[in-house]
Formats: sequence, C-alpha cells, structure tokens
Amino acid sequence: MKIFILLFTSIFLFSCGEKKTTKASTDLVNIEATADSSNNQKKTGEPKIQFDKIFHDFGYITQGEIVEYEFIFTNNGDADLLIANASASCGCTIPEYPKEPITPGKQGRIKVKFNSELRMDKFLKEIYVTANTEPLVTTLSITGIIKAKPQINLPNSH
Repeated sequence: MKIFILLFTSIFLFSCGEKKTTKASTDLVNIEATADSSNNQKKTGEPKIQFDKIFHDFGYITQGEIVEYEFIFTNNGDADLLIANASASCGCTIPEYPKEPITPGKQGRIKVKFNSELRMDKFLKEIYVTANTEPLVTTLSITGIIKAKPQINLPNSH
C-alpha cells in the first residue's frame, strides 16, 4: 500500500510541475511567405518591424469617450512584413492592422480604439502585434486617466 501511495504522489508531483510552453500562432504557419518548406532553402531576408513609439498616453479623457491612436511602424528589413494578428488585453481596446504585406522600407499603421465607457481612473492597456518578425510578438501600450462625466443638475420642480 505504501508503494502505491508513493507512486501516486510521485506521478502527481511530476505532472503538476510541467512547464507550459508558448507556441507561435498558427496564423503565421498559414501565411505562405512565413512557411518554410525545406531546411535546405537559403534565407533571402528577414522583415524587421520598428515602431515610431510603442507607448501612447491619452492624458485625461472623459468617461464614455472613444479615443483613437495610430501606432506607425516601418519595415526596416529586407523581406515582406506580414502581420498575422493584433489583439488587446481588454475588450474595451480594439486594434486594426494592415492585412496586406508591408514591403521593405514602407510604413504601416496599427489603429487602436479605446472605449472608456464603464471605466474610471487610470488605465493601461496592451496591444499584442503578431508578425513574421523576431521577436514574434511586439507589445504596444496605451494609458490615460478617465475622469467622471459632468453631472447635469435639473432644476427642482417645487
């Protein structure tokens, strides 16, 4: 019986200690330009994404406002840049990204909309841009302070 308990405990301890690995998005595998069909092929070049800035502060905004910002980037590499996805850390933040390849030397934009409805005080939201670059994911951030909507005072009906 002791052997059974020892065996069970060992299995339990080792299975709980497994490291979780992060895998690349399957979207990149499905993009023809990022698929590597043979290890014998020579690399012709690599795209490089460089943002003008990766952090934007909206400052003070009023609760209920929808604010927008465009993060501008350049492909400083020597191959087409393909963005597979752009997602946000919260449903209140919606990124839009170019679906077409960005050729070397050209610019693109990640447009971010933030909806401050039902939110108050300081906020910090992250946008994760997945592309055929190294590193695979680039993180952008937006921040600001949400102030309350002005109260409308109605006159008394007395």
